[in-house]
Amino acid sequence: MGDPAQPSTPPPPPPPTALTLVNLPPRKKSKPVKVFRVFRNVFRSFPIITPACKLPSLPGGRLPENKIVAGARITGTLFGYRKGRVSLSIQENSRTLPTVVVELAMQTHVLQKEMSLGMVRIALECEKRADKDKMELLDEPLWTMYCNGKKIGYGVKREANEEDLHVMEVLKAVSMGAGVLPGRSEVEGPDGEMAYMRAHFDRVVGSKDSETLYMLSPDGNQGPELSIFFVRV
Repeated sequence: MGDPAQPSTPPPPPPPTALTLVNLPPRKKSKPVKVFRVFRNVFRSFPIITPACKLPSLPGGRLPENKIVAGARITGTLFGYRKGRVSLSIQENSRTLPTVVVELAMQTHVLQKEMSLGMVRIALECEKRADKDKMELLDEPLWTMYCNGKKIGYGVKREANEEDLHVMEVLKAVSMGAGVLPGRSEVEGPDGEMAYMRAHFDRVVGSKDSETLYMLSPDGNQGPELSIFFVRV
């Protein structure tokens, strides 16, 4: 008789996704550009629950004075677990490393509700610094966050972590779209899903204390579906 059958060894787990995103050198300032038309329907593929917000406005009903001095098209991605906080990643394009990641003071499913109304304005405010202490606007570490004029908490800038980079790597070939990715967080459990929405944004610089991201539309539709304001006050 031959040797008794040996128990099979389970295969090793698959290796983590190899990171192929690149880091681009700083971009030279471009000439002034017009504000692009704004994207309207990319978030519609998310499940809609119930609307939650009223007329969009910024704190005090005002808008930042954006005298356009520079503009550039960038890639913006909003992503997060449905019951977790949503994060904003800003990239030069979908194949580069994030230049900014901000964890917003809003849960993903709440943002889905707000987007169902057709127009969302997010304002991120921080206090002005003395000239000697000033840093680049998007390098500010902490922001007071408003959604459609209502204060909802604080946004925090952070370094891109392993999960952020995994999401950006998986979405590298996606220039615009919305959907879900399988969850990787043990906290979310086996049914956890990572929702995402990616689009091109026009980044408009008003001054050293004011920048705005306008979501762009690929089909010529009008009306700002999503605008994100960074302001020092």
